[in-house]
Amino acid sequence: MKYSFASAFFAAATLVAAHGASAQEAKQDFTLSNRTGYELKEVYVAPSASNDWEDDVLGTGTLSDGKSVDIKFHRAAKTCKWDLKVVYTVDSSNAVWSNIDLCSVDKITIRYNKSTDTTTASFD
Repeated sequence: MKYSFASAFFAAATLVAAHGASAQEAKQDFTLSNRTGYELKEVYVAPSASNDWEDDVLGTGTLSDGKSVDIKFHRAAKTCKWDLKVVYTVDSSNAVWSNIDLCSVDKITIRYNKSTDTTTASFD
């Protein structure tokens, strides 16, 4: 079970693709950009010290190829190290990245290389 950071995150985190920036944004907020060529059906963000992914931050939606989504954290979230997991719609395969310093990352772009069957991420 995740500790209180995760509970606070999932209770307060929202996807705000249609909303403007707030003066009270958390330093962990980031934009996830899908450049894989495939739709994503699930996205999970969890503190690196946790052993449970909790809820899909996309909820009932998906993230189409070529689209981005802003992932916002509650200002009370203090940890900087987070893990990210994405799940593809086409075959339910997934890719995971660990120990991402979201306090220094504003944008994560994921790409899929068909010839190597590898999903990679760049952190800006």
